[in-house]
Amino acid sequence: MLRISRLTDYGIVLLTRFASDRTSSVHAAKDLAAEARIPAPTVSKILKILAHVGVLESHRGATGGFSLARPAAEVSVAEVIEALDGPIAMTECLGEEAGTCDIESGCPVRSNWDRINRTVRDALRGLTIADMARPAFLQHRALATATVLGAANGPQAGTPPTSGSASGAR
Repeated sequence: MLRISRLTDYGIVLLTRFASDRTSSVHAAKDLAAEARIPAPTVSKILKILAHVGVLESHRGATGGFSLARPAAEVSVAEVIEALDGPIAMTECLGEEAGTCDIESGCPVRSNWDRINRTVRDALRGLTIADMARPAFLQHRALATATVLGAANGPQAGTPPTSGSASGAR
């Protein structure tokens, strides 16, 4: 079973709280823990790790807490997974350390696992915290609307006309 850790799942949940806050304010760990219903020690651990890798900024003082270090649209899900779980690797031989598998040098499927691993990693790099903060039904609706508008407006600039379109007939 391929699965991210609970810590990473919670990290994504917490980061979507930051992304959903339009004021970009500072959030205290205890408040985030209460809102997300995640144990406070776990929230503190996650926030410290994410601040250490530059996803969050730490703010000290009586009104201190954490804020996003950069826009949520610039933080990939892959970056969060790698910060909290380590490298994205489908098999041991694709992790950080080479030589962890006894048959690695002559493995007949390693190159295929590597292809799969790159595909998964690229997909996770293409998905941002801003994406995760939007409910899936809204993302689907936006995609459907864009598709309908694209069809209603005809081909976009730079798109070659189809053989049956008026601009393609000569």
